[in-house]
Amino acid sequence: MLNLSLLGRLSFSHAAPSKPALPPGRHDLGLFETRDAVLIVPEGLDPARPTPLVTLFHGGGGSAEKILPMLRRHAEERGFLLLVPQSLLPTWDIVIAGNGPDLERLDTALAEVAARFALDPTHFAFAGHSDGGSYSLSTGLSNGRIVTHILAFSAGFMTVLAQEGAPKVFIAHGQNDTQTPIATAGRSHAAKLRPAGYELTYVEHPGPHASQPDMVQLGVDHFLKDVAKAA
Repeated sequence: MLNLSLLGRLSFSHAAPSKPALPPGRHDLGLFETRDAVLIVPEGLDPARPTPLVTLFHGGGGSAEKILPMLRRHAEERGFLLLVPQSLLPTWDIVIAGNGPDLERLDTALAEVAARFALDPTHFAFAGHSDGGSYSLSTGLSNGRIVTHILAFSAGFMTVLAQEGAPKVFIAHGQNDTQTPIATAGRSHAAKLRPAGYELTYVEHPGPHASQPDMVQLGVDHFLKDVAKAA
């Protein structure tokens, strides 16, 4: 029998919450002994009301603590859940050798969030910077059954073993990025995604290989532009 996880496929599916909701704030989810997943819960969240979720992937050699500032304020101010998993090794398995334990741990973390909060299936995003951007692109495109938006910042590569669905893709890349040069990264990704039929927003900026707050703002706006306001 074909093991879909080898193709980067997650087994996650949306379900009604079955556990008590977590209070506002930062939570280590207690799922793993090392490099646990972190969840940011904004104030004023109704756990029974479908809420957007962004899963944010750190860069190579990174951690939840290093990447959290990139989106934490946005999550708290704009009312979406922010899940920050951590790779088991210094970077994501797909960068080193292919899909493996990180995909399994991601499945576990997503299931835990869904067990505590009603999630909006129309606003379920993967995001990341550098290796995390590459992971969000690669895993997001392979899981379009559940992933609706991809926010990739300075992503160096895109490894898609099996396309699924049609996530909306936002890519931002620096023209002075010497770590992942724009010609072989951002522009190359855009050149592949457009003819493949994806709804793509591609933005270049003059910066280097570093998170750009104005680009992050654009990405968040792109993700939430059609979210219905709470009554």
